[in-house]
Amino acid sequence: MAKHAEIKNLSLAAVMDERFSRYSKAIIQERALPDVRDGLKPVQRRILYSMNKDGNTYDKGFRKSAKSVGNVMGNFHPHGDSSIYDAMVRMSQAWKLRAPLIDMHGNNGSMDGDPPAAMRYTEARLSKIAGEMLRDIDKETVDWVLNFDDTESEPTVLPARIPNLLVNGATGISAGYATEIPPHNLSEVIDALIYLQAHPTATLDQLMQFIQGPDFPTGGIIQGLDGIKQAYATGHGRIVIRSRSTVIEMRGGKQLVQITEIPYEVNKAQLVKQIDEIRLNKKIEGIAEVRDDSDRSGLLISLELKRNADQRGILNYLYKNTDLQISYNFNMVAIKDMRPERLSLKTILTTYLAYQREVLTNRTQFDLQKAQARQHIVLGLIKALSILDQVIKTIRASENRKAARDNLVATYAFTIKQADAIVALQLYRLTNTDVTKLKCENADLAAKIAEFQTILANPQELDRVLKQELLAIAQEYQTPRRSTIQSEIESLNISKQVTVPDEQVMVMVSKDGYLKRTSLRSYNATELTDNGLKEADHPVFIQQLSTRASIYIFTDGGNWIYRPVHEIMEAKWKDTGEHISQLTGLTSTEKVIQVQAFNSLEQPGHFVIATRAGHIKQVEVRKLQPSRTYRSRAMTYVNLKDELDEVVNVTYRKADDYRHVLIMTEQGLGVRYAITEVAVNGPRTVGVQAIKLAELDRVINMQLVDETDQVAMVFQNGNFKKMAVAEIPLTARSRKGIKVLRDLKTKPNKLASFLRINPEETVLRVYTNTRQAEEILLADYHSAPRTSNGSNQVNVKTTGTPVQLEHLLLNPPAAE
Repeated sequence: MAKHAEIKNLSLAAVMDERFSRYSKAIIQERALPDVRDGLKPVQRRILYSMNKDGNTYDKGFRKSAKSVGNVMGNFHPHGDSSIYDAMVRMSQAWKLRAPLIDMHGNNGSMDGDPPAAMRYTEARLSKIAGEMLRDIDKETVDWVLNFDDTESEPTVLPARIPNLLVNGATGISAGYATEIPPHNLSEVIDALIYLQAHPTATLDQLMQFIQGPDFPTGGIIQGLDGIKQAYATGHGRIVIRSRSTVIEMRGGKQLVQITEIPYEVNKAQLVKQIDEIRLNKKIEGIAEVRDDSDRSGLLISLELKRNADQRGILNYLYKNTDLQISYNFNMVAIKDMRPERLSLKTILTTYLAYQREVLTNRTQFDLQKAQARQHIVLGLIKALSILDQVIKTIRASENRKAARDNLVATYAFTIKQADAIVALQLYRLTNTDVTKLKCENADLAAKIAEFQTILANPQELDRVLKQELLAIAQEYQTPRRSTIQSEIESLNISKQVTVPDEQVMVMVSKDGYLKRTSLRSYNATELTDNGLKEADHPVFIQQLSTRASIYIFTDGGNWIYRPVHEIMEAKWKDTGEHISQLTGLTSTEKVIQVQAFNSLEQPGHFVIATRAGHIKQVEVRKLQPSRTYRSRAMTYVNLKDELDEVVNVTYRKADDYRHVLIMTEQGLGVRYAITEVAVNGPRTVGVQAIKLAELDRVINMQLVDETDQVAMVFQNGNFKKMAVAEIPLTARSRKGIKVLRDLKTKPNKLASFLRINPEETVLRVYTNTRQAEEILLADYHSAPRTSNGSNQVNVKTTGTPVQLEHLLLNPPAAE
């Protein structure tokens, strides 16, 4: 009867779901994830079984890898030969596996990421420890299935007399699942298994007395005991693996850092390249040369440091920015009971113990049946020898072999198997067979049978045998621990002395918020006034600084900006530079009022801050520390009460600097009091009242002064005067103040700005509301009394109304 095609109406979603589920199951179980019992993926298991089946074992000669790959592909693994060969090569690489399962002659790759030679050039055989993975496989210890074309049988799992999943680890990615199990030390794992065997309720802490943590074939230093505990408890955790290095002192103050162990699965050649690129790009100072001195004796990367280099800082930088230190994430997923599962350490050990009990039971059952069968034959032979003449007579009288067997069974009560064995004996063996030997063999078989029966009947005896065999494996294959474990993950503190070369540069910040750093060569080759700023803008800060210094930029809006000098855009002196407008938190109208440079952020002292609304406070420098987002966001140093308020001055003060505060208002009122009256507050506070202001009055500036200082004052009508600070009596904070000018009847006289005059200062500069500037020679003016209105300096009609008095930046000071 002809078959007709049947068309079904199915949704695409249903078809995709069903097909992808089957595909996922296949690649999870049959390709990418290891079995928890033998720790092998199917391709690895098939390679080991096929090589063992072909007699390609450790006690035989090497064979071409291509032959082994061909046998695996033709009999068990119907996939590409490259995937089989890659799996074989990985099992031979001592820097990938803690106990390599394949011995390979020829180029099997390297830690530099070099590919192995083609399979036609290399030779391979099973390693000795791989024999333990396959031991007893011929004793019906595991289940078998037909291969892909039903021509041969293959094991579903190997007997795995070593705990391979933990010893060699595993890595793989499948559909929806991934696994990352690190290698461990064989002796430690076996000690934990033996302890768990005797203490089934053992806790994780008790097991970790034996298994300290991973033991990578490449050694290294493991940091993070909490991460190890979390991984062993849940199957997921994070540790840090650091290279092992030693420092050798050389002549001339130089040092040689020798790296002898690198993190697991790090490409050595790429690591050396990373370090050398850092040296060439001068991202850190102090590395003179990077060499890969690895040879047959082992891995060795040499870093030759310059004289007096910061060895610890350089290593910390390399740990943070190269693969000298990496993070390793546990993800202990394996196939358990035919499904993928994330496993704890105890689950892996418990499952392996249960599997080994099953293997040992199956092996003992096989040996028992074999011994019983042999004993049955031996008893038949003993009986036959006791009546040898009759047996020979009966056999001679028989027509053929079958008749002889049947006659022996019928005449002497032999079993069919015994009769077959007697008939199969050659004549010379009948005459030479020693009954004594047969009786000894029978006694030996009886003892073995009794032992096997005891093992099968008594779980304690079974565990005793298992423990004995585990100890023998540990004794045979134990190796010292290679990785060192440290409980804490060390924080990496990198100093500027390492990352930034110490160069002297000129730094400029303008009123409108432009900043740049310039080489001394460019600065000296250009006129000071040719600074690239717009006519309406002017510098508020010019200073020669080290690239390792930092600057604080304060705006009148209560915000401050942190910039390490080496992060400021480098430009020629005649270029404008970069603008702070990319920072969030700043308004478009904010102006720079003060810039302070520091060589170190660990500075003593305070910032004294005054606002136009009459508030004042001190903030400790250590309270103004840059946040992690300083590159993109401005920070607050004072909380302004309303939108109309603004900061008039920010002054850095050390412990012994300036004993008094001098504040003046637009209406010409001044008050002077001790700095100790100003409270120390946090950055996000308003402060205390500095001066009692009239309704329409406002603060124009604040200066820190001493009794013997002088101040310069400019009025809105263009007048200028010098005055001694002592003219204003020392009172208390929050007073109304005393007049520092004489009121005029015709037109109100207002103060525009004032400054403390530095002793060595000769010139000041006054800026008007039209953005014009005029210089004032201090030598042209004598000190005037407090009530003086000064003398004319600025032509208001042509130049504009004075708004700001500033120091002339001629001799830039050094940073604090």
